[in-house]
Amino acid sequence: MLKGISYSILLLIVVGSVYFKFGAMPEPLPKGSESAQWLAPGPEKISYFDITLVDDTRETAANGDFSGSDKRRLKTRIWHPQQLDIARPLIVYAHGFMSNRWGGSYLAELLASHGYVVVSADFPLTHFGAPGGAAVAGVVQQPGDVSFLLDQVISWSQQEGNQFFGAIDERRIGLVGFSLGGLTATLAAFHPAMADPRLSRVASIAGPSEGFDKAFFSQRQVPFMMIASPDDAMIAYDRNAKSLPERLPGAVLVSIDGASHTGFTALSRHFRWLDNPDWLGCSQLRDALSEPVNQHWWQALGPLGEQLAFEPGGLCQQQVLPKVMNPVRQQWLTAVAVLAFFDADFSLSIARQQEARQFLREGLAAENPEISVEVE
Repeated sequence: MLKGISYSILLLIVVGSVYFKFGAMPEPLPKGSESAQWLAPGPEKISYFDITLVDDTRETAANGDFSGSDKRRLKTRIWHPQQLDIARPLIVYAHGFMSNRWGGSYLAELLASHGYVVVSADFPLTHFGAPGGAAVAGVVQQPGDVSFLLDQVISWSQQEGNQFFGAIDERRIGLVGFSLGGLTATLAAFHPAMADPRLSRVASIAGPSEGFDKAFFSQRQVPFMMIASPDDAMIAYDRNAKSLPERLPGAVLVSIDGASHTGFTALSRHFRWLDNPDWLGCSQLRDALSEPVNQHWWQALGPLGEQLAFEPGGLCQQQVLPKVMNPVRQQWLTAVAVLAFFDADFSLSIARQQEARQFLREGLAAENPEISVEVE
């Protein structure tokens, strides 16, 4: 018997895969609109490759029936423009719990087409299929994994003969994370011990932030954006996103009505025939959090974990999930917000920076009735 996934869910995957090929897509963004222009692929032809990177300076903790390791192995995917003749901005994507390095592929592909190098890795203990079972407590090591990924790619940029030689601009480094990866991003941006000072723009997509007060966020000055939905069945909007502009003045909060939590992942495109893919996501999450390895996981964060009060019992409590938007549309809206957020500072064109700020503050919400944008 397969652990952690039922035969009914396997059937859903098969049916969903058929629908992925033949099922209806949402209406395209209006032709000629700013949103459609931001969603259009950029001028760069893109490539990607997979590589396993090994951090032999940090260990992987024992987990369930996994005895641990004195190294951390990160299966990594890198998307990049085919032409690497100029210094490019570098973005790390941090995946969610029980997801993997492909979870943000729709973001990576768009960013790479606009000149970004994007790197994402399977975090050793939180990806789907992690040894010993996916363990939420593995998040405590993930800001260090982000720093390790930055070290690796930047070192390639400094090696003559490497395809990335001279191709990374160390002044333009960003991080975007989803769900548990959003928590990773927040820690990597602001935590007094875990933060990486090389990060100059950070975004969290539906990431936990409850318990992070003004004092926590005031430890570093870094532009920050959160994308979240009031209809998220897993990470409560009111407790995690709604008050962010008050706790972090200057932060951008992009709220998407009718979006699901699961809909932010690339895999959810296979389940766009479901009224709400969080039904599937919650089923998997409940199973995972019932495992002993995921009891009281937040204690791994020390005193900070006590502030989070992120009790598993608070997840997926709705008896009836509302019908939500097609996840393909949800990902379109997410992608244009993420691109505009990074281009607002990382574009080499001052005019493009100004256009990005204007679109993020005004145009995105004006053109898409599901969206509201708050900036303190």
